[in-house]
Amino acid sequence: QLQFVESGGGLVQPGGSLRLSCSTNGWALEHYAVGWFRQAPGKEREGFSCISFDGGRTNYADSVKGRFAISRDNGKNTVYLQMNGLLPEDTGVYYCASGASCYSDYVTFNSFGQGTQVTVSS
Repeated sequence: QLQFVESGGGLVQPGGSLRLSCSTNGWALEHYAVGWFRQAPGKEREGFSCISFDGGRTNYADSVKGRFAISRDNGKNTVYLQMNGLLPEDTGVYYCASGASCYSDYVTFNSFGQGTQVTVSS
């Protein structure tokens, strides 16, 4: 069964950068779209970025557009999230999950990992 492992989180100052990674437990990713989600303190988990199975299509929520970049390396079964210009409101637990396509509603994505904590604070 597909299972993700997220890593790369940490504490960073406002304006800083982090690169998150999302790897599988050996399951091939090449047939799946992958989305990044985050759960801010006291809020529900929400999807904000997606990359198609071949990397040809990417989606971003307005809140991260121009600051975050999603990419993937199917040979390594890994999806990345480069986060620049981090803001305190980016604080939360970040997860990845798989979906049928980036046209699918985020609520249909599944196989979430344990997440990685990102804290943006001075």
